[in-house]
Amino acid sequence: MNLLIRTLIVSICILFYVSYLHAQTNYYTTTKTFNENGYTYQCDVAASRFVSLYNKNNKWINIYPVYKDTGKSFVQDEAGDGIKLLESDTWTRSKRFSIVNSAFSASEKQRIKGHDFTIIMYINSGTGKVDEVSFEFPNFRPYATIPVSVYRRIETEIKENIWYAPTTVGKKLNYIFYWWAQEPK
Repeated sequence: MNLLIRTLIVSICILFYVSYLHAQTNYYTTTKTFNENGYTYQCDVAASRFVSLYNKNNKWINIYPVYKDTGKSFVQDEAGDGIKLLESDTWTRSKRFSIVNSAFSASEKQRIKGHDFTIIMYINSGTGKVDEVSFEFPNFRPYATIPVSVYRRIETEIKENIWYAPTTVGKKLNYIFYWWAQEPK
């Protein structure tokens, strides 16, 4: 009887250990392409182990913002206030945060607690719609254990539900770069 109980306890411990290891899978250890259900994501891992994760269809990912009429690079003002590219609004911040918060399961939120990641939007300077979304995080932090499907859910929701009104200066650019860091709650 004693041997049976010990075997049962060891079996349960092994199941918990295997479950723990599966939940801790690091999806983003190297540069690679993820071919998922109807979409393809690219994961670029720098020597610093910093991950850039984005939809393979994104065209602005490595293109700097420029003025459409001159092709001259856009550089944000270093005085502190910056050049205003988007009109002020009262709803996008809370909506963006809500989209990110709802994309993660309760267990994923527990795993990433205390850490934030960067969400980058590439906004159409003519329409104000979000054309593209990318994500950045170190591959040695808990965000590396989050599957691509969660990031895809965030991308899709942002593109469908967030839009802006570009300012006169914003409309002169090929696109508007906008980012924020967030810890999902």
